[in-house]
Amino acid sequence: MKGVMFSIRKWAEFIKFEHTVFALPFGLGAMLVATGGMPERRVWLGVLVCLVGARTAAMAFNRLADWQIDIRNPRTAARSTLITKTVAWITVLAGVAGLIGGAWLLNPLCLILSPLAVGIVCFYSLTKRFTWASHGFLGLALGTAPVGAWLAVTGSFDSWLPILLGSAVGLWVAGFDMVYALQDREFDRKEGLFSFPAKFGEKAALRMATGLHVLAAGLLGLFGWMAGFGWRYGVSWTAICVVLWMESQWSQVEKDRWKGFFQANAAVSLLVLGGVVWEIFG
Repeated sequence: MKGVMFSIRKWAEFIKFEHTVFALPFGLGAMLVATGGMPERRVWLGVLVCLVGARTAAMAFNRLADWQIDIRNPRTAARSTLITKTVAWITVLAGVAGLIGGAWLLNPLCLILSPLAVGIVCFYSLTKRFTWASHGFLGLALGTAPVGAWLAVTGSFDSWLPILLGSAVGLWVAGFDMVYALQDREFDRKEGLFSFPAKFGEKAALRMATGLHVLAAGLLGLFGWMAGFGWRYGVSWTAICVVLWMESQWSQVEKDRWKGFFQANAAVSLLVLGGVVWEIFG
């Protein structure tokens, strides 16, 4: 049993399963807003399976695409020792099957669009080979979560709300990924890989990340206003602004840069979901 649990922990570390918290709450929040409450079991189960499957497939594919690159990077060299390539490919296929299977549970439009979703979430892994805007592609991949969840409920593009929320997610993710990429700036330059920090430097990356987060906060506020939310969501939105401001301050000082980095960004997504739940069920 101990051996099985150890293998599961290594697998979860390989795909950073805990990072599912970044996109999942946005998808669930969009689902609740589209429904106006708790949807039927088929819908929330399908949305959950799609979101987890998409994220799992995307991360496993990312690890496979970067396998040799990660081995040469001291920061990531241990990744290839966690699981075998065969297990990684099985994880990709299982994630894709989860996404398509979950879409099949939902409605015909979601099923039709599911191959496109697979392509979007996996394409990001290739972008750092040819563009410094790779962070934006990661934002696009995670930004599909609320759009897909909305379509799961409505079966049609009938509102700007999921587009607003998805855009906010994309800007927020692109911003914190630029900060995260500072760790590999010199390695990326040496390997001929593309990232915003490698192309434009640390100061420009930090300024751009701050600007993207300001825009993301604005869109999150606009989303709440257009959804007809009141002071409850306003409290959550204020907390989000505080968290993003704190993260910006930490990012300016190298020794503080990773202080609460994961926790702060996880808090942003959970605060959005919390605000939505508070408004709908409060």
